[in-house]
Amino acid sequence: MRALTQWLRRNLVAIAGLATLAYLIVPNVVVLVFSFNKPNGRFNYTWQRFSTEAWTDPCGVADLCGSLALSLEIALWATLGATVLGTLIAFALARHRFRARGAVSSLIFLPMAMPEVVMAASLATLFLNMGVDFGFWTILIAHIMFCLSFVVTAVKARVLSMDPRLEQAAQDLYASPAQTFLRVTLPIAAPGIAAGALLSFALSFDDFIITNFNAGSTVTFPMFVWGSAQRGTPVQVNVIGTAMFAIAVLCVLVGQLAGSRRKKS
Repeated sequence: MRALTQWLRRNLVAIAGLATLAYLIVPNVVVLVFSFNKPNGRFNYTWQRFSTEAWTDPCGVADLCGSLALSLEIALWATLGATVLGTLIAFALARHRFRARGAVSSLIFLPMAMPEVVMAASLATLFLNMGVDFGFWTILIAHIMFCLSFVVTAVKARVLSMDPRLEQAAQDLYASPAQTFLRVTLPIAAPGIAAGALLSFALSFDDFIITNFNAGSTVTFPMFVWGSAQRGTPVQVNVIGTAMFAIAVLCVLVGQLAGSRRKKS
């Protein structure tokens, strides 16, 4: 008994980490398992029999792939816009001193602190007062506004951790400001920019609350899932969810392998 207690004390952190990881992974495993289910009715909540029909025809449900393509398009453009604007804002906040700098920082981080429904309702009210038709562009603008704070946070943290002597060394070697930025500053800040971009894509693709307030009659993939859940979620939704999770895991593994190879070299 004493040996068991000592072993638990030595490995308590690892056990807690594995338990937390299992808690996060189990729902995805359930989604994967039920993507091979063949339900008798409309609801895919109980296991009936094994089938690969949904995997062979993931677009078998009307409007599913259309809403998925729309979500991917919005996520890509929102990621691009938020990454460019967020990177510029992060460099400005980290490298320059100007009036109301603290107020700007607080305003930038405000969307991360307040509930999504507040920002969603505020943007919807703004679009209504401006007479803008709800649709693709209102969703895109709302997603860029929402993702901007996360990009600024990731990039600013990376910029603040940079060693300024590296840029000074480049300038001492007669590098122009553009050359210093492209060959020294930008490569060092690239991990933070990539992290912000990946986070923006995930948040935009997965968002429902802000999209629901500003979509009008436009249906994205999260809205399709929400609507179909009331009538019976098709198995193809599990297929799409499993595929997106597998792609995310693959991207993480590729990033880890690339980072380990870079450290070895």
